[in-house]
Amino acid sequence: MSTLLLKNIHTLVTCDDRDQILHGVDLYCEDGLIRSIGPALPHTADKVVDARHCWCYPGLVNTHHHLYQVFSRNLPQVQNLELFDWLTTLYEIWKGLDESVIRLSSLTGMGELMKHGCTTCFDHHYVFPAHAGDLIGAQFAAAEELGIRMFASRGSMDLSKKDGGLPPDSVVQTVDEIMKDSARIIEQYHDPRPGSMRQVALAPCSPFSVSAELLRQSAILARQYGVRLHTHLCETKDEERYMLTHHGVRPLEFMASLGWTGPDVWYAHGIHFNDEELRELARTGTGVAHCPISNMKLASGVARIPDMLELGVPVGLAVDGSASNDGSSLMEELRVAYLLHRLHSSAKAPSGYQVLKMATRGSARLLGRDDIGQLTAGKRADFFLVDSRRLELVGGEYSPADVLATVGLRGPVDYTVVNGKITVKDGHLVTIDEDRIAAEAREVCRSYLSKA
Repeated sequence: MSTLLLKNIHTLVTCDDRDQILHGVDLYCEDGLIRSIGPALPHTADKVVDARHCWCYPGLVNTHHHLYQVFSRNLPQVQNLELFDWLTTLYEIWKGLDESVIRLSSLTGMGELMKHGCTTCFDHHYVFPAHAGDLIGAQFAAAEELGIRMFASRGSMDLSKKDGGLPPDSVVQTVDEIMKDSARIIEQYHDPRPGSMRQVALAPCSPFSVSAELLRQSAILARQYGVRLHTHLCETKDEERYMLTHHGVRPLEFMASLGWTGPDVWYAHGIHFNDEELRELARTGTGVAHCPISNMKLASGVARIPDMLELGVPVGLAVDGSASNDGSSLMEELRVAYLLHRLHSSAKAPSGYQVLKMATRGSARLLGRDDIGQLTAGKRADFFLVDSRRLELVGGEYSPADVLATVGLRGPVDYTVVNGKITVKDGHLVTIDEDRIAAEAREVCRSYLSKA
């Protein structure tokens, strides 16, 4: 049995059903579970952390990423492009993916997430070049090396340029190939048990790069196996025009006709839903992963998050791919989301604490998890600590529940704990040699880009 005890936590922001904020309490974990929270607990533990100056929060949950894009971020040739042109340009790089690129980009991207308080990462991987190897296996291996909770996807594309889609022929597959490999990946990697460290969703890329048949068959297969469904939707006006031109309906109506609504479905972006569509999302429990920085960089628009929250649409927070964000910090996303909606919606905007709950409880709900996203006895021991004595937090201590979104946090957190194990200490990853991995990643990234 492994045990961990946090002693005398200055402030514990639980994000629980009562929105409790506790002061001067201990938190005791056994084998990855929170067993007790309260003052002066009598427990001893293998590891004890003196948290008297720390604010403690539930681990952030990232609901949409493309980790492979870490190796194609900040490229000058795509800086001012919008989505369709941006994708067309970058596919010429992404068609060179292999297991080595996936492993190291995953270590880099998830390592950055963890250093900024993220304990669960969902990744939407949909580029599978022929003979590239077991890319999802490489991601899970990287997650295990880091100690992060990983939710991967078997993404897919079956429409290439010759079919009216955007990607090159070399990265698309037939529906039969995709369904066969989807079943293999679910059977090999998906662990549905509470506390699971590895899960799988089915995630065709987008309605403009996949066929109706692929979407239909993916929904059927996902429900046979009891896994979740994810895709991009309503990200740009170009997508809306494409769907009206090619299918005669708006994107959500098209997806709904193929079985793609319900509490087991969540969409990335969801910027351009109209009033009726927002009500349908709320009625069906279909979720939205909000990606504010990516949406801003690609000039895609501002998602109607205040309206979604008011209607009861499930909403989580996400960084999106590093090529449309240029980073992997969900902590940064908190502040940007808060400020963006204050600018755009004024008094209707969510508070700093509501944005934090979006990134914890809300994100966990999108992933179908009720065992993470809050700090209470019986839930998984996923959390992070911030030392309140930092210079950049002086004057921000009067509302620790809001401060991460209002003041923001510059630099890494002090501790990240996943499943009761310390994975970040004093702002550094515990389980890997950061300098060695960074050097190896730079070398592989340079070689990968040189072949494009």
